Amino acid sequence: MLEIVPLFNQAALMTIYLTALGVFFSLVVGVLGNLAYYYRNRSLTAVMKAYTELSRNTPLLAHLFFMYFGLPMIGVKVSAFACGVIALTFLGGSYMMEAIRGGMEAVSRTQKESALSLGLSRTQMLVHIVSPQALRTALAAISANVIFLLRESSLIGVIAVNELMQIARIQIGMFFRTDEVLIMLTAYYLLLILPLSLLFYQIERRLRRGRRSVVVAK
Repeated sequence: MLEIVPLFNQAALMTIYLTALGVFFSLVVGVLGNLAYYYRNRSLTAVMKAYTELSRNTPLLAHLFFMYFGLPMIGVKVSAFACGVIALTFLGGSYMMEAIRGGMEAVSRTQKESALSLGLSRTQMLVHIVSPQALRTALAAISANVIFLLRESSLIGVIAVNELMQIARIQIGMFFRTDEVLIMLTAYYLLLILPLSLLFYQIERRLRRGRRSVVVAK
């Protein structure tokens, strides 16, 4: 187990890198998709709905195989790492979109109407009224999606990206020390996921405390 620690350290860094990029681009997709909903662009809204249904009702493995094995058949070659990031983004973007949308819809209609009656434009209302409250409400769902994407990154090893699960499979295949390798794999995933869970918990707790303080002040 001590001998394979350096390999697992490198694999953990790859897993973190993949997940970080996947989460970042997923958030970008989620924000852009909700802007289409917010500004009521019918064409973009229809595209976002179709994308959400396709993304959430098809497995990540299908996305990976399509890009890594299918696209080269038509002359489009994408690296394994890029395929992994794109697949995580394609999957995570729809979940982030729904999380952010839920936060935006949680803002009361009264506040929106009051903002418009005071002369705020829809953009000003989005920036100053809707977004701060939506972020507070959506944070729990966003944090759950981050952990979900971190776990889903374990599938990317099927296209030869040396993340944690792939390294574990290689070590088991080489040395047949299944128990030791699986213990290492579990320990590394716990080391990645538990700090994230605690961090998001503390952020949510502070936001809830701040919200209660505002209510008491009022």
